[in-house]
Amino acid sequence: MRQSTSELPAILVVNAGSSSVKWALFEAGTSPVRVAAGRIERIGLADGIVTMTQGGTGQDQRRHAQIPNHAAAVQVLIEQLAQTGRGESLQAIGHRVVHGGSRYANPEHISSPVMEELRRLSPYDPEHLPAELNLIEALGQRYPNIPQVACFDTGFHQHLPPVARLIAIPRRYEKLGIRRYGFHGLSYAFLMEELERIAGREAARGKVILAHLGNGASMAAVRDGVSIDTTMGFTPASGLPMSTRSGDLDPGLVSYLSKTEGMTAEQFHRMVHAKSGLLGLSELSPDLRDLLAQEGRDTRAAEAVAVFCYHGKKWIGAYAAALGGLDQLVFSGGIGEHASAVRARMCEGLEFLGIDLDHARNEAHAPVISGPGSRVTVRVIPTDEERHIAQSVCRLLALPARSGTT
Repeated sequence: MRQSTSELPAILVVNAGSSSVKWALFEAGTSPVRVAAGRIERIGLADGIVTMTQGGTGQDQRRHAQIPNHAAAVQVLIEQLAQTGRGESLQAIGHRVVHGGSRYANPEHISSPVMEELRRLSPYDPEHLPAELNLIEALGQRYPNIPQVACFDTGFHQHLPPVARLIAIPRRYEKLGIRRYGFHGLSYAFLMEELERIAGREAARGKVILAHLGNGASMAAVRDGVSIDTTMGFTPASGLPMSTRSGDLDPGLVSYLSKTEGMTAEQFHRMVHAKSGLLGLSELSPDLRDLLAQEGRDTRAAEAVAVFCYHGKKWIGAYAAALGGLDQLVFSGGIGEHASAVRARMCEGLEFLGIDLDHARNEAHAPVISGPGSRVTVRVIPTDEERHIAQSVCRLLALPARSGTT
């Protein structure tokens, strides 16, 4: 007899931000299948937005609601799960936790000691960790008997070599946990698994640069399947310019702006996280699609796009040097997967590294966008952090694989 849909074991994957909650529901198994997804946005504002997509039909349901805090968001999430008909089959909840500090690299069953350590780490990432912890606690109260698992965005970079990990400030700060951590690790782990599946183990164990380009943007240098460097550092604000984040800055700006404008540490923090990057440079939009549409008419838009692409090209060159060569270049994330112009401009002039882009393939967003004579294989691989989390939860908790019969 075929098992009913509602009886199939399900995993809820949650990605909480300061003002939003994204979720996805998967049927458990070695290859989890997404059956529904949703977003709860603009938490704390008067015009909250609630969206749900059913996996079978792909149809979106969208409505407005008042969602004053993350506790209220959990209630909305529970209602959305009920709509899917899968709420009663929930067996585990997996969370994207942005920061795991020096202690956590692998997925962890969430316990009181884990929560205590994550609270201690909250000042490392005040934009994400407090919201994530609030959601974990609220879901724990609603589902006290369902295990929750933390999957850490820093885990992929946990074993960076000292030359990449250390920050050149007094050594005592390293003992306080101040070091390069790197982020987007769940995306990078998924991309490396996909690269091995698509191109084979030898390709995945070569010299690889991964470019996760979206609202948050970073790159990683990977050799023998291990991250040896990444552009983001102690916080996700460093490295490449992003939609609203500055990327790398001269630290002397802190003192200068304090003296000349009376800027406080909190104001500086808000500037580099929320008012800089593409938005700050263009004074128009943080969305690269808007800027590409405007660059022919607005110098600021053109310069913002040029800065983003220039820094991407520069990091590709730097990481080819760090790796001692380059075999694979992988673009991913919303920009990396969909903006052919950005991929072309980041690769332009890098023929000396062995990169030869096929412009027709690039415009078509083909899986391989390098030409047949290119020494470096340039790929576009869609990322799926939620699916990677679901796989990690299944492995950690040894959840049963999907089955069509009883």
